[in-house]
Amino acid sequence: MRLLIAGGGGFRVPLIYRALASGRFAGMVSDLVLYDVDPARLEAITAVLRSMPEAPGARLPIHSTTDLPEALAGAGMVFAAIRPGGTAGRVADEKVAQDLGLLGQETTGAGGISYALRTIPHMLRLALLMRVHCPDAWLINFTNPAGMVTEALLPVLGRKVIGICDSAGALVQRAARAAGAALPEGRLDGVGYYGLNHLGWLYRLESGGRDLLPELLRNPRVLGSFEEGRLFPQPFLAGLGALPNEYLYYYYRQDAARTAMRAMARTRGESIHSQQQELYPRLAAAGADAFRLWQEARRSREEGYLAEARSEGGQRDESDLAGGGYEQVALAAMHALSGGGGTQLILNTRNSLPGGQDTAGPATAPGTTTAGPATPEPAIPGLPTDAVVEVPCTVTKDGAVPLAQQAPPEPQLALLRRVKEVERLTVRAATDGDRDAALEAFTHHPLVDSRELGVQLLAGYEREFPALADLWRRGGH
Repeated sequence: MRLLIAGGGGFRVPLIYRALASGRFAGMVSDLVLYDVDPARLEAITAVLRSMPEAPGARLPIHSTTDLPEALAGAGMVFAAIRPGGTAGRVADEKVAQDLGLLGQETTGAGGISYALRTIPHMLRLALLMRVHCPDAWLINFTNPAGMVTEALLPVLGRKVIGICDSAGALVQRAARAAGAALPEGRLDGVGYYGLNHLGWLYRLESGGRDLLPELLRNPRVLGSFEEGRLFPQPFLAGLGALPNEYLYYYYRQDAARTAMRAMARTRGESIHSQQQELYPRLAAAGADAFRLWQEARRSREEGYLAEARSEGGQRDESDLAGGGYEQVALAAMHALSGGGGTQLILNTRNSLPGGQDTAGPATAPGTTTAGPATPEPAIPGLPTDAVVEVPCTVTKDGAVPLAQQAPPEPQLALLRRVKEVERLTVRAATDGDRDAALEAFTHHPLVDSRELGVQLLAGYEREFPALADLWRRGGH
């Protein structure tokens, strides 16, 4: 199978290559194509791949190109991890919000809206070109903000697009280890998780027919042994009755997060931008030493992840620093979609249980009609069935089917509904070039909650990203 990585000059591409060249995913891909708009980044990452220690008989042919139609031709699977504006864009996403006294983070709050506004038009172009050059290919999206981007692509690709993020799955694995739970490989039947991308909760963790989560939430010592358990006070978690995704730190401990971010010498985006500006030229020129340099940089980058939440001390767990996160989720999904056997993963997909009519997908051909059963039931009760949510799914060659979850308690459901409405406004703004929708998205996000700040945010991002004015003028992508 021919695999295309859109964003092939991305820093994490070697993790995908490593997983394809050894272990259980070796042999899945016969041809790896790297597409990127930046030839210098492609050259640097290709140098890293070619200098990696070779697994026996598993080195893949690598082709790199800056021509997207050429890259798409013949692809059976497309991974997308693009960042329009590069790391400099991320710096602006964070700084515009911080300069107004708000939380500055690349996927959460105002920064996430800005990121989505400039990213969705590029991803829509990719999806439309896929329909021309590789109409049977699946798109596995880890372009952030993953939930919003995936929702924007549903009308173009329908079930052929799936969004992934390793954050929720990593929470489940860490909690299971801490609780002593034995989760069967590729099975999540005993796991209860509901949410949106970077906004979800683990509310059930069964092993041997018993839910181990309540006991875990009562144990401060065991909670302190893993990332999410350390982010929130134990009495708070016990009262919540669930383990929040790590990104809920920005909601539940908003003041502490803002204070810690202001105290840091550089934003997370500034640190990564500085690192990559210096690193990529060195990688391209390093020859056989490129992989070692990349490994050192990757380790440093992982150590700084969510550093504001550890401002009082503490280090990330060694297992989290080792890598092996989102690329494992992506390849497990690819393996199942390619007919390698079903699996269960937490994914971003449509909030629709089997049995109803799927109204998300490419437009019906002229002269045809659709008829189907009644409107489907939601996987997460209380959220629209046509919305993209993040839930455990069964993945087969036919796609990802969400598993039914219990209804979230009212406080969680209210937050989910509000953020989903912001996401949908953002998607409309990026898809239709609707500036008013963008303003409403900034204004109503719970981490902004101010019309005056919404106006200032939109004006600030328009100054940083002139392409937004072009988007409003064109009236869409």
